[in-house]
Amino acid sequence: MASHANGDIPIIMETAIIDDDVEDETKGGIENSNGVENEKSVKFTVTRVKNDLNRVKSETEVSRLATRNQLTPFDFQDSASEPSDTLVQNSITALLSSKFRDISKRIRQYGDTPRFRKRLVSKWESLDYDLIESELQAQEEETNKSKKKLTLMFISRWIIMFAVGIGTALLAAGVQISVEIIAHEKFHLIQKYIDRCSTESCTLFLPIGIWVVINVVITLLGAALVTYVQPVAAGSGIPFIKSYLNGVRIPGLLNFRAFISKTLGVILSILGGLACGKEGPMAHSGGIMAAGFAKGRMRYGKKKEIKFYDAFRSDHEIRDFVAAGAASGVSAAFGAPVGGTLFSVEEAASFWNTELVWRVFFSAMVACFSTNFLLSAFEGHPTHLSSPGLVRFSTFQNLSFDLIEIPVFLVMAVIGGLAGALFVVLNYKLTVFRRKYIRRKWLKVLEAGIVSLAGALLAFLLMYSVDECTEVKHYSDHAITAQMFCKDKSHNSMSSLFLTTPEGCLKALLHDPHDAYGVIPLTVFIVVFFLLGVWTYGLSVSSGVFIPSLAIGAAWGRLIGLGVVELFPHHAKDVGKYALIGAASMLGGILRTTISLTVIIVECTGDISFGLPIMLTLMISKWVGDFFTTGLYDMNVEVSGIPLLSWEPPPLCENIKASEVMSQPVLSLHTEEKVGSILEILESETYGGFPVVETNPKYRQYYSGKLKGLILKNQLLVLLKKKIFAPEGMLPPGVNIRCKDFDNPYPVGQRLTLKDIEVTEEEKEHVIDLKPYMNFSPYTVGPSFSMPRVFKLFRGLGLRHLIVVNNNYEPVGMVTRKDLAKYRAESKRGMLKVEHLKIENV
Repeated sequence: MASHANGDIPIIMETAIIDDDVEDETKGGIENSNGVENEKSVKFTVTRVKNDLNRVKSETEVSRLATRNQLTPFDFQDSASEPSDTLVQNSITALLSSKFRDISKRIRQYGDTPRFRKRLVSKWESLDYDLIESELQAQEEETNKSKKKLTLMFISRWIIMFAVGIGTALLAAGVQISVEIIAHEKFHLIQKYIDRCSTESCTLFLPIGIWVVINVVITLLGAALVTYVQPVAAGSGIPFIKSYLNGVRIPGLLNFRAFISKTLGVILSILGGLACGKEGPMAHSGGIMAAGFAKGRMRYGKKKEIKFYDAFRSDHEIRDFVAAGAASGVSAAFGAPVGGTLFSVEEAASFWNTELVWRVFFSAMVACFSTNFLLSAFEGHPTHLSSPGLVRFSTFQNLSFDLIEIPVFLVMAVIGGLAGALFVVLNYKLTVFRRKYIRRKWLKVLEAGIVSLAGALLAFLLMYSVDECTEVKHYSDHAITAQMFCKDKSHNSMSSLFLTTPEGCLKALLHDPHDAYGVIPLTVFIVVFFLLGVWTYGLSVSSGVFIPSLAIGAAWGRLIGLGVVELFPHHAKDVGKYALIGAASMLGGILRTTISLTVIIVECTGDISFGLPIMLTLMISKWVGDFFTTGLYDMNVEVSGIPLLSWEPPPLCENIKASEVMSQPVLSLHTEEKVGSILEILESETYGGFPVVETNPKYRQYYSGKLKGLILKNQLLVLLKKKIFAPEGMLPPGVNIRCKDFDNPYPVGQRLTLKDIEVTEEEKEHVIDLKPYMNFSPYTVGPSFSMPRVFKLFRGLGLRHLIVVNNNYEPVGMVTRKDLAKYRAESKRGMLKVEHLKIENV
C-alpha cells in the first residue's frame, strides 16, 4: 500500500490478493509526478498468469511476512533460556494486550472481509443496450422502413407511458386504502382491550397477546410470500432497480411473481407492525408494471403466456419504460411528479436524453393526478383533489423561519449525517451477519416474525412504563389513543405514536402541538424506533426505508425544537419545522441523495419558501455521511457484489491502458463454425459474447485472425435451438428467424440455457454460418487506449463488450463490465481509496 498526496486529499491505493482460481492477477505501481516509479508504490497491471507464478508470488509473500514478524528478544521461543520474574510479567502483559487488540480488531472489522466488500459476484450479467447491426437487422429495417411505422411507434410509446401512470396510480391507491382500513380496525381493537383491561379486572396480558398474535401472523405471511415465491422482492427494490438501469441483468426482478410478492408483501409488512414504509416498494412495483406493458405479454404458467404485441422487447426499450415506472411510483407515493422524475435521474437511471425525460415526467404527472383523484374519491370528495400522494406532510401552520435559525438547522444537518452514517454501519454489520448465518429460508421467515414480536412487545412496554398523560388534541380526528392508567379525558402520549402506522406516526410528529410529547417519551421513542428501523431493513420482507427514516428524524428534530422554543420563545414558536428539518436531515444522511429529496419534500409540504433550509440540510447531511460511509442503497449494491459503473472513471487511472485492463486471451469463433465446437465453447466459457474472425484454411484451432464481427452467447443459443445449421457445403433449412427472436426469451419469460439445447451426434458435425447474425460493426479500441477513455466509452454507450484489437485488426482482448467495475473509488474519512476487487463465483 502506498500513500501519495493529490492536492489536499490524501490518496490510498489498495490492492487485493487474488487466489489461483481467479483469472486476473494484480501487480501494482503508481508513478510520481516526475514519471519515476516510487520505490514503495504499486502500478496496476492486469494480465493472465500461470498458477506456478501465482504460487511463487504467494511463497514470496509468506516469506516477506515471516521476515517482518521475526521474534523479538522478549519472545519465549528458546526453551533453554530462564526468564526472570519481571520478564515473565512483561510477557504476560504483552500477551494479554495482543489478545485484546486482536479481539478489538475483529469487532471493528466484523464483516469487512473481501468476501463481502472487496468482491464482485460473477453471476451478474450485463444487459444488451447496444443495437446489433447485422445483415439480418439491415434487411428487416429496409423491408419495414416506412413513415407510418415510425409514427405508430412514436404514438405507442406515449400510450404506454400513459398506461404506466394510470396503472401505478391504481396500485398505489389500492395499497393505501387496504392499509388504512385494516390498520385502523387492528389498532382500534387493541386500543379497546387496553382501555378495558386498564380499568376493569382483566389482565393486560390479553391486549398484548392480541397485539403480538396479529403482528406475528401477518408478518410471517408476508415473509413467507417473499422468501418462497420471489426472494428478489425483499427490501425496497430500489438498489436492484438502480442496478438494472445501470445495465446489470437481475434475474426475476421484473416478472409477475415479483410484482405479487412486492405488492402484497408491503401491505402485510406494514400491517404486521414492522418499521417500514411503502414508498420504496412503489418504485419497484411501478418498474415491474412498466416492463410488463413494454413487453406486451403476461405469463401465467411455466410455459404459458398471453401475447399482445412485441414492438418494445429489447433491453434498450424496456430500460426506458422501467425508468418511467420508477419515477411514477415515487410520484404516486409522495405526490411529487418533479421529485419522482429527478429521483429516477439521480438515483436510478444511467442513460438519459431530453425526449426520455419528457416522457418520464408525463408518466409521473399522470400517476400523481390519478392517485389524487382515486384517494379523494375514497374520502368522499373526488373533485377537490386534496390527496395527491400516499404520503403528504399536510399543511404546516407556520413554515416561516428567521435567519438566526439557520445555524440551528446546520447543526441538525450534521446530526442527521452522523445518525445516518450510524444507521448504515449498523445495518451493514447486520446484513453481513444475515448473509453468513441466516441463509435458510425458514430462518429468514422466523427472523421477520421475531422482529415483529419485538416491535409489539416494546411498543406495549413503552406505553406501560412511560406514564405521561396529556389532554392535547391531535392534529387528526382519526388518531387512536389509549387511556392506559390516565384519568378523565387524558390519554397516554406514547399511544398516539405506536397505535398507528409508521406514516401516521410521522404525521403526528410533524403536526401535533408542541406540548403533545415530552422529552422522555421522544427520547425513548428515538432510540427504540432507530434500532427497530435498522433491524427491519434487510429482512426477507417487502419494505421501504423512507418513512422510518423520516419518522426517526422528525422525532429528534422535534426534541431539538422543544429546546429551541424553551431557550428562544420569541424567535421560535413552532416545533413542526424543526421536526421537518430533522426528518430531511435523517433521510439525507441515510440515502445520500440531494436534488430529488429536496424537491420531493418541498412538493410534499407545498411551501417553496422553506426550500432553502431543506436544501442546505440535505447537502450537509450527505457530506457528513459520505465522510464515514457510503449511502444505504450503495451499501446494498456493494454487499451484493453487483458490478455497478459510477458516473466517472476511478481517479489515478490515466496511465492505465486498455491492454492492462482487458481479459485475455480472448476466445474467437470462425465465421463458419461447427455445432460441436460451439457447444464445447459454451460449456467451458462464461463470456457473454465472442469475437468472430475470418476463416483461414491453414488453421483448424481457435486463433486470433482479422476481426469480422461480434456474436452474443444468447444469439448462439437461439440459433442452436432453432437449428439454423446444415452439413458443410449445404445451405441451412429455410427456418424463418427474425431479430426479435433474439429479444424474445424462449419459451416465455426466461433466458435460454445450454440445457435447453438438444443436438444429435450427427448434427454436431454441421456448420453454422454466423455472418448474417453477428454484429458486423462492434466497438473496438487499441491496446494503448487509456482506462478513463475506455470507461467513458463503455459507460456512455451502455456497452456490454468492447474488443481490443492490435495493428492488424486482430482481437487480443475483451473489456467487459466487470473488468472496469473491479476498480472502485471510495472517499471515506477524508481519504480517497481506489480498491481492486475480487471476482468470486457465488
